Amino acid sequence: MKKCLNCNNQFESQDWHCPVCNYTPVTIGGNITFAPDLATESEGFDAEFFPQLAKLEAKNFWFRSRNRIIIYAIQHYFPHAQTFLEIGCGTGFVLQGIEKHLPHLTTSGSEIFTEGLKFATERLCKTNLFQMDARNIPFTNEFDIIGAFDVIEHIQQDEDVIRQMYVATRNGGGIILTVPQHPWLWSPSDTHAHHFRRYVRQNLIYKLQKAGFKVVKATSFVSLLLPLMLISRLKNRHHPQDYDPISEFKISSTLNYLLEKILDAERWLIKLGISLPLGGSLLIIAHKS
Repeated sequence: MKKCLNCNNQFESQDWHCPVCNYTPVTIGGNITFAPDLATESEGFDAEFFPQLAKLEAKNFWFRSRNRIIIYAIQHYFPHAQTFLEIGCGTGFVLQGIEKHLPHLTTSGSEIFTEGLKFATERLCKTNLFQMDARNIPFTNEFDIIGAFDVIEHIQQDEDVIRQMYVATRNGGGIILTVPQHPWLWSPSDTHAHHFRRYVRQNLIYKLQKAGFKVVKATSFVSLLLPLMLISRLKNRHHPQDYDPISEFKISSTLNYLLEKILDAERWLIKLGISLPLGGSLLIIAHKS
């Protein structure tokens, strides 16, 4: 069900023209734009980073491994899902993986920056893309799954986003979240990335339950690499003036391969039902009952 962001009327239609107030969202760069004032600038991210991100994702161990765990989560926890929305889809790397491995899903992607949607449009074949502020989602009971992958830490009002996700998810559906974990890992990397927080597991679970979700899985990942991550973060804390925001991605192909294999091992542990207690990232799956 679509929701008019001008008058809050809910309606079914092929287009976005509201039958009550006659409001129609603008189109920028070929994409429906629900929050045009935020389309080029927002406090949560630097849009100029998108070109670097688009080059890094397909080769980097962390992005590749995260995609695999997301695809596993969809297959395992939502086997009958038909519709999927990714909030903060960026350059479309996650959705590209979903299109390839889960072609039965009808996919949609939203991004607050129209700059990101340019890259996503080039990557994706059948996904419906639009610009949107996650604090004001123009849907009600629309999607079987909503995903936000390392997104809500960029938004100060994360509880507003979680409540909006609850409203936009169908009964029996749910959400998949990945977020950076452990406040004690905070470093210049988080500051540069415009993070408002690194999460404590129980605090995020509380926010989800408060919104009405039932958490069915919570596990850390990037767990086996946590010592290396901690050393890197401590080094950056002591030398913030020398901080390179993409330094963690500047590794040899051999090391990249080895790190990816380690994260593959973590994924198999998670598949076996193990919830890893510590890790640089946190994966949470929750159902809307």
